Amino acid sequence: MSKLLHSEKSYSIIGISMEVHRILGPGLLEIVYKDALEYEFRQHGISYEREKKYEVPYKTTVLPHCFYADFVVFGDVILEVKAVNGIVDEFVKWTLNYMALGKCPLGLIVNFGTASLQNKRLVF
Repeated sequence: MSKLLHSEKSYSIIGISMEVHRILGPGLLEIVYKDALEYEFRQHGISYEREKKYEVPYKTTVLPHCFYADFVVFGDVILEVKAVNGIVDEFVKWTLNYMALGKCPLGLIVNFGTASLQNKRLVF
């Protein structure tokens, strides 16, 4: 059996997300869950950047509009936070783009908007 890429990192992030969901439950705005995740990352001594800006290169220029990933955790894991009815293909595409722009091999989408925490793991 092959080992998952960054399994310890993803287990840590998903475990923290589950703790936040257990305490706050579904139904709040994304920003509240992001605030709680940031609190937990600090408490656990986990390095992160919130609202990480990614510029988009195009040919010989950088486009005027950019992307903001919710979190970059451990320096190389994109974490996208949602509080909706489910994880849709659009969220996957966004996360894959952030992963490509940031040269991050792992992306996680966590959704706090349902009775149980949903998560999706993406490898680039």
